[in-house]
Amino acid sequence: MSFYDISRRPRRLRRSLAMRELVSQTRLHPSDLILPLFVADGLDDKREIASMPGQYQHTIETLKAIGHEALEAGVRCVDLFGVPLEEDKDAEGSAGLREDGILNRALREMRAEFGDDLVIMADTCLDEFTDHGHCGVEGVDKYGNHVVLNDATVDLYAKMALAQAEAGAHIVSPSGMMDGQVAVIRAALDEAGWYDVAIMAYSAKYASAFYGPFRDAVGSSLTGDRRTYQQDPANARESLLEVQLDIEEGADMVMVKPAMPYLDVLAEVATSSPVPVAAYQVSGEYAMLHAAARNGWLELERTMMESLTSIKRAGADQILTYFAIDAAKALHG
Repeated sequence: MSFYDISRRPRRLRRSLAMRELVSQTRLHPSDLILPLFVADGLDDKREIASMPGQYQHTIETLKAIGHEALEAGVRCVDLFGVPLEEDKDAEGSAGLREDGILNRALREMRAEFGDDLVIMADTCLDEFTDHGHCGVEGVDKYGNHVVLNDATVDLYAKMALAQAEAGAHIVSPSGMMDGQVAVIRAALDEAGWYDVAIMAYSAKYASAFYGPFRDAVGSSLTGDRRTYQQDPANARESLLEVQLDIEEGADMVMVKPAMPYLDVLAEVATSSPVPVAAYQVSGEYAMLHAAARNGWLELERTMMESLTSIKRAGADQILTYFAIDAAKALHG
């Protein structure tokens, strides 16, 4: 056997699990993970979402149960999305603002159940609650085009954020990509005395094809698309502008969504942001890994952990992922 004069042998640091862990540059921890959850009105028991294996529309009681499971696994934050009855949807998404709406009821119950032990985040957007499925109020612009009206929508976001703060949310998360939404929400919260309620801004949210299963999860009424307000997948610089504006307007955290198709954007945002940066591993990313694993094409746990590590490596401080509990358990061995 020949031996060559190779002074640098990087494989030395890969020869055992203990050695690899000793020199690992990127470390994933359960507390980095945020679990998105769906709570639906009118259910007697949780209902599985066909396009998202292992994910459910929850009742308030099963929501509490999964909250305890998450906390036990080391996941310290959940993000709640409300699914109203079809008959409660209207043009302005008023069920999302009402004290007795499903999301605000769930927030109240979850805060009472967990106090400050589990950070409770609320989705601050109208799309689940509107009968047209858009993230805001529809109207007609000066050219006669049907559009989502920015400023009228932002007014409703402020009211929605106030309702969520009053219901017990630690964090509100405006996801509609309306201009000025963070500033208006921050001002409304502060004026009402909710200084301690944080804002996680969906700052770089792309008009992505990876959201399909999510729309099943919330029973979306959307026809058409959201390209006039969510970002063009071809653009990266625009994300830096959106992030900068949201930080100037008072965002406590910013987000890139989706995660894996936009790791380049995430890395740029993470390099420049003075506030924590989150990334959302969205429903399509989750569903693809499950589908491939069910066909025997991928090993689910390894690809799950590799995907999350790649997001963390790109610069995410927090990762919203439907894998949160499974990944936390895998990290515990």
